[in-house]
Amino acid sequence: MFAKIEHGPLMDRIYRYQRHFYDATRKYYLLGRDPMIAGLNPPERGSILEIGCGTGRNLVLAGRAYPKTSLYGIDISNEMLATARKKVAAAGLGDRAHLAYADAADFNPVALFGRRQFDRIFISYAVSMIPQWQAVVREAVSHLTPGGALHIVDFGDLSELPGFTKVALYKWLEWYHVAPRNDLFDVAESIAAETNNEAAAQRLHRGFAWISVIRRKS
Repeated sequence: MFAKIEHGPLMDRIYRYQRHFYDATRKYYLLGRDPMIAGLNPPERGSILEIGCGTGRNLVLAGRAYPKTSLYGIDISNEMLATARKKVAAAGLGDRAHLAYADAADFNPVALFGRRQFDRIFISYAVSMIPQWQAVVREAVSHLTPGGALHIVDFGDLSELPGFTKVALYKWLEWYHVAPRNDLFDVAESIAAETNNEAAAQRLHRGFAWISVIRRKS
């Protein structure tokens, strides 16, 4: 949900009002988020960071699924962070969840949260909105603990959908500054190889959603 820090005002304009009904509408097409969260499997008292935490919906679900973990989230939209803070507090996770305004392509978790690495990092439907998303993926990998993993869920290449459906969906996403990354799996494989790590890929719903995982070797 961001690129450089100057991308923040654009995201604030987009989500200033949408944030109030964002979760109610996105649940119908942001597919794969819940399977991605279920696949995190962090250490019992591990740490989870969400890059582009948006309304806090995913962090709340992760907090419930992994009740002894510490939760962290960053976003470049102050509007979204305002909603996320309310949602996290309402879920009773205020003592476990820490949120901060930051640019995912270049952030300092020590300054933000007092820690350098995380057991799990995830990015949910944000790389398709980040112009320099590959830099964000590389930055995230650099903040993994040994044995840690980065999980990314986003739009896939829609390869198995009917042609007219694909064309209409791409046009609709374009209106919201969303660009599916059809090379996500290839880029993840390349970054994993560069960093001596491992990558895995999962296709869901006829290519509508993709889950990419980069796991740091112990």
